[in-house]
Amino acid sequence: MGRAEKSPHTGARLAAPHPSAAARPCAPRPVTGHDHTGASTEISVVEERPLTIYLNRQEIVTAMTIGDHPEYLALGFLRNQGMLRADDELTGVDYDEEVETVVVRTRRQTSYEDKLQRKTRTSGCAVGTVFGDMMEWLDGLTLPQTQVRTSWLYALARQINTTPSLYLEAGAIHGTVLCQQDKPLIYMEDVGRHNAVDKIAGTMFRHDISADDKILYTTGRLTSEMVIKTALMGIPVLASRSGFTAWGVEIARQVGLTLIGRMRGQRFVCLAGETRLIRDADPATIPDDSRKSRRKGAEGAA
Repeated sequence: MGRAEKSPHTGARLAAPHPSAAARPCAPRPVTGHDHTGASTEISVVEERPLTIYLNRQEIVTAMTIGDHPEYLALGFLRNQGMLRADDELTGVDYDEEVETVVVRTRRQTSYEDKLQRKTRTSGCAVGTVFGDMMEWLDGLTLPQTQVRTSWLYALARQINTTPSLYLEAGAIHGTVLCQQDKPLIYMEDVGRHNAVDKIAGTMFRHDISADDKILYTTGRLTSEMVIKTALMGIPVLASRSGFTAWGVEIARQVGLTLIGRMRGQRFVCLAGETRLIRDADPATIPDDSRKSRRKGAEGAA
C-alpha cells in the first residue's frame, strides 16, 4: 500500500478525511459527584486509552489517547520524530483494535535503537515524548512567506470555538485545526495537544496535503514542542487561544514562524513572524468571545 490519493480540501463540519471505521473516539463518560454547594451533579469526563505504535518490527512508544484516528496519530508521530521520511513508501498501516496497536510498515528498512535512547518528556499534557535532538532538524529550514489576513484569523477563531466538540462537551481536551485562509479543513482533538497535532501531520502525510498556505490553530499553549512540530510540518503560521512559553517564542523567531497567541475576541498577540500579517479587519467589529457565547454558537451549529 503506497501513499493515498489527495484528499479534497473541504471541512464544513471540521471532520478529518476518510476516518477508519474502527477509529472512533471514546465517548465521554457521565460521572456523578457533588458541586461546591454539596448538591449532587453529573458531568461528562473524557475517556483515555493506550495506543502502542510500531515502525516495522520495532516498538516506538505507547501514547495515551482518546482512541480516534489511530493510523493518522501513528503516522504523524513517526513523521514528526523524523522516523518517517517524506519519500518513504508505506507498505502497510495496520490497526488492531483489540490490542490497541498500530503497525506502520515501510519499504525502507528502519532501525532507531540509538534514537530511542535519547528520550525527552515534554511539557505537553498527557506527557508528550520526543526522541533525539529535534533542534538539529530545524537547521536550514525555510518556511513559506505566505501572507495572513487578520480577518481570516478572527473568522477561524469564531468558527472553531463554536463548533460542537468534545472540548465544549467535557473539557480536559485539546483541539488542533488545519486551516487554509479563513476555512477550517481538518479538526482533531485529544487529551494532549501533541497527539492532536500528530493526527493532523499524519493526515497531511497520508493524503499528500501541502503545508505552504496553511495555518495551524490549537487550543493549547504555544510551547517549544508545538512550534518545532509546526515548523517541521512546513506550516508557516501557528495560532492559539492560549499563551506562550519563552522557548517556544525563541524557536519561532529563529525559524521564521508566525506565532500568534491569546486570541480572544478582538485581541491577539503576535510574538514572531509579524511580517506575514495583513491587518485588514477592524477589531471593534469583532463580536464577544466569552464561554457563554461559544456554547450558544455551538448549540446553534449542532
